[in-house]
Amino acid sequence: MKRLGQRGIIKNVSASWLGLAVNVVTGLVVSPYILHKLGDEAFGLWVLVFAITGYYGLFDFGIRSSVIRYVARFRAVDNQEDLSSLVNTALFIYSCVGFLLLIITFIGSYFVGEIFRVRPQDVHTVRILFLMVGTSLSLGFPLAVFGGILEGLQKFYLLNLINIVNTILRTILVVVVLNRGYGLLMVALVTVVFPLINGAINGINALRLTRVQVRFRHVSRRMFKEVVNYGSATFIIAVASKLRFRTDAMIIGTFLSAAYVAYFAIGSRLLDYAGDLVSSLAQIFVPMSSAVHAKGDMQQLRKIFVAGNRACALIIFPISSIFLLLGKSVIEVWVGAKYIATSYPVLVVLLIPNTLLLAQAASGRILYGMAEHRKWAWIVLIEGAANVILSVFLVRQYGVLGDAFGTAIPMACTMIIFLPRYMCKLLDIRMLSYLMEAFTLPFVLCTPLLLTLIAMQRWFVPHTYFQLAVQLAIAGVVYGTGLLWALKSNRLWSVRELPARNKSEMVLPITKAYQPGEVAER
Repeated sequence: MKRLGQRGIIKNVSASWLGLAVNVVTGLVVSPYILHKLGDEAFGLWVLVFAITGYYGLFDFGIRSSVIRYVARFRAVDNQEDLSSLVNTALFIYSCVGFLLLIITFIGSYFVGEIFRVRPQDVHTVRILFLMVGTSLSLGFPLAVFGGILEGLQKFYLLNLINIVNTILRTILVVVVLNRGYGLLMVALVTVVFPLINGAINGINALRLTRVQVRFRHVSRRMFKEVVNYGSATFIIAVASKLRFRTDAMIIGTFLSAAYVAYFAIGSRLLDYAGDLVSSLAQIFVPMSSAVHAKGDMQQLRKIFVAGNRACALIIFPISSIFLLLGKSVIEVWVGAKYIATSYPVLVVLLIPNTLLLAQAASGRILYGMAEHRKWAWIVLIEGAANVILSVFLVRQYGVLGDAFGTAIPMACTMIIFLPRYMCKLLDIRMLSYLMEAFTLPFVLCTPLLLTLIAMQRWFVPHTYFQLAVQLAIAGVVYGTGLLWALKSNRLWSVRELPARNKSEMVLPITKAYQPGEVAER
């Protein structure tokens, strides 16, 4: 933090928020445009193929997280030899993974049309689409090393600015292609080519900043063991995340049809945007909690835990309130009224567990900072498996809504039963004290917003972007006034001294300092 400087921190954070804003805006604008131009079936094929190939990310094996960590450490101690070994070893591993995925892609393209319920006339299209997307992702694996290098160098602003330009150009070209009458495959070609260009630009910048030469002789068996050992815990979490959030499209496509995937995606994508917003805030609590944990300051760690989740709740509570009361209007003006009947119930079912998840987003980051996330990873993995089993059972009985319940029930159980209890036990804090301190203020500030939205619904129901904007502006003023009062009265970030559950205060161990080349135990 000190080395980077305040200016650098502001630049990195600002670029991250700007990148998120561009992604959300382009997603909100382009998704309905693509949907209406391609139609339900083609759009469903689009979502289905990207959901399938999304599992390629599991082949990361946590290597990218290792690259980020070790680049930062080797750069800090000016160990150019180990830095060169790390980069070349990671490139070698990812090149092998990419080659393997190319083989899987070519084989899978012959069977993807038969595995899922695709219309006979769409089988050829879905095969080519799968081949295009899978090939792009396979080639993108070695290029991903360079993005990890830039993160390790804390060049977040550079990464985000390149992504912003890439996203804008890609969006413009997609619109042009659709306006000229081209179909799904041409849109997909534009979509998969730009990430490769992005990765190549990152590679030029990364190699220039590190002064590393790409040479096979720099590949090291010792470095291979280090990066794989460090990334093992991350891999478990990656598997769990895929089961939690990326199985729905495949289940719906298998047991219903590709058209139904679009209806589910509309409701769930709104929550994805909210999750991105909260996650951008929550990521700062990893280094913060790690530093405090290293000093053994339990009381300060408790305060970060409470204040961090309070901040996340201050963001997600009003968003969830808006989706609950204005969700039908949002879907209508975004993609059309015909999607309300199916997509809005999906949104409501997923809203509660996602609110519980995002209101506690700081908890997971603090577990990372304390190196106590392995148990959490196994719990999430169990939840993901329960999600798949329950969704497969319910989708046959209740369709798309059944799949939503299959996702919502295990997640709600994890967020209510396990996570808060585990965190309070780990930090030796009374649960009631934590709940009152973290969530009372967000709930109080959100109450006037809820009442205002209910009153405006009696006044008129928005059916256009302008009408929706008017209600959102009024709601924003009401909530903003409450936030301003909390800030002026010093209630927003203040956290009182929290008593320990036990009489004897638990003392945290001091984290040892590792020398370059050592393997950090997870």
